[in-house]
Amino acid sequence: MRNDEPRQVDAEHDRTNPVLVTGATGRIGRAVVDELLAAGVPVRALTRDPGTARLPDGVEVVAGDFTDPASLDPALRGVRSVFLLWTAPPATAEAVVERIAARTRRIVFLSSPHRTPHPFFQQPNPMADLHAGIERLIAASGLDSTILRPGMFASNVRLWWEPAINAGQTVRWPYAALETAPIDERDLAAVAARTLYEDGHTGGDYVLTGPEALSHAEQVRVIGDVIGRPVPFEELTPDEFRRATEGVWPRPVVDMLLDAWGASAGHPAYVTSTVADVLGVPARTFREWANDQWKTPL
Repeated sequence: MRNDEPRQVDAEHDRTNPVLVTGATGRIGRAVVDELLAAGVPVRALTRDPGTARLPDGVEVVAGDFTDPASLDPALRGVRSVFLLWTAPPATAEAVVERIAARTRRIVFLSSPHRTPHPFFQQPNPMADLHAGIERLIAASGLDSTILRPGMFASNVRLWWEPAINAGQTVRWPYAALETAPIDERDLAAVAARTLYEDGHTGGDYVLTGPEALSHAEQVRVIGDVIGRPVPFEELTPDEFRRATEGVWPRPVVDMLLDAWGASAGHPAYVTSTVADVLGVPARTFREWANDQWKTPL
């Protein structure tokens, strides 16, 4: 990768310069913004449309678009580090990383656990391919980097199961005994924020999970405990699941999930202590997450 422009970094004032958060109006990016603000770190937020950002007071909101790398230059001016959450096709990734490397020394990239030696994470996945390509660009750029690799998000179950739970219906799902270790996105955001402003994380390759392994059926039971009524669970075969999601979910997504679940059936979930290691406090359990999400019966 060519990098002809010198980095515009003033090391003496680096700690008072803002952290740039990309994807700042999304679920994860917004949580990273909140964590940085809570730590007293100046925040600059990148968004395509600052007028609709609705970010907290004190956040410097700037316009920029990954599909137009030159538009990022004002946002990158004088930043101490960048949280990169890729939200565009891959065509401009090299130019974007090049511009980041020309203007700061530190990047934290939200990737995926495609290098993790567990069958759940080793199935073909277009997003993992995209992330792997961006990681190669970052490595070639000379940036001080930290790679974050979250596993399954706890919030996925709201997309999956909330409609049935709200309606008092049975959750119908494949692979009842399949274990995952869902991570609370607030823990992911807290780790991201810490690695953006704290020394000692250069070269970090952090696989982030929740603290415990729970099967699909156990996760549904936990939600039932939290909302104060049992949630019935019925296991589907993969073919039944395909029929149940026909016309509702994109078929490639369904096939990707079924492949990952099928490959990891019978294997214990991959669980790490990285959240606790970085933050010094335990990661939130799935029950804690559910209590915060569903404090009253649905």
